[in-house]
Amino acid sequence: MGKPTDLKNAAKTWQTMVDSNRALLLRKSGHDAGWWAAQGREAGLRNDAELRNWMRDRHGITGYAQYAVSWEMFGYPEFMLRDADELIDAQYAGHPGLRPIADALLAWAAETEGVEIQLRKGYVSLHSPRRKFAQVTRANNTSVDLTLRLDAPAEGRLSAVKVRDGDFFDRKVRLTSAEDVDDDVLGFLAEALHQNS
Repeated sequence: MGKPTDLKNAAKTWQTMVDSNRALLLRKSGHDAGWWAAQGREAGLRNDAELRNWMRDRHGITGYAQYAVSWEMFGYPEFMLRDADELIDAQYAGHPGLRPIADALLAWAAETEGVEIQLRKGYVSLHSPRRKFAQVTRANNTSVDLTLRLDAPAEGRLSAVKVRDGDFFDRKVRLTSAEDVDDDVLGFLAEALHQNS
């Protein structure tokens, strides 16, 4: 399995999340991020913590909707401005031997209907139209972890992950080469996608 040839188009970077959070804010409050930012400035808010407390305590706006206002007022983190190629390159910059593992997993994701690739600073998440079902993370200098939201016994290559209450990503496959991304692993991915669609 080769490197996905159109990662930039297949991958959703931070802009997807920005748009989603802005839409959520509008649905929850009836006002857009610009309106909220103006209100926040008028209220004399100086930082993200003050803004979040104000939105929660005064207006009942919590969670992801707050991010849209924070970014409007205080700017975006630098890594959010990078494109898909920059993000994946940075994750494997000092570990070129591990990049083919990620590329093999992303090739499956790019070719599979209903899968959205979202690149973050330290990992890549795979989403169904309903929710996130897998995460690809460079675990250490010699391996990549594929963590799954999957209802399946922890046996064979599929191991249990100790998680906090309410975290459903409790299955993992550790991969040390692109050859490890075989039919078994792709089967785990397909089943996780199915269970979370």
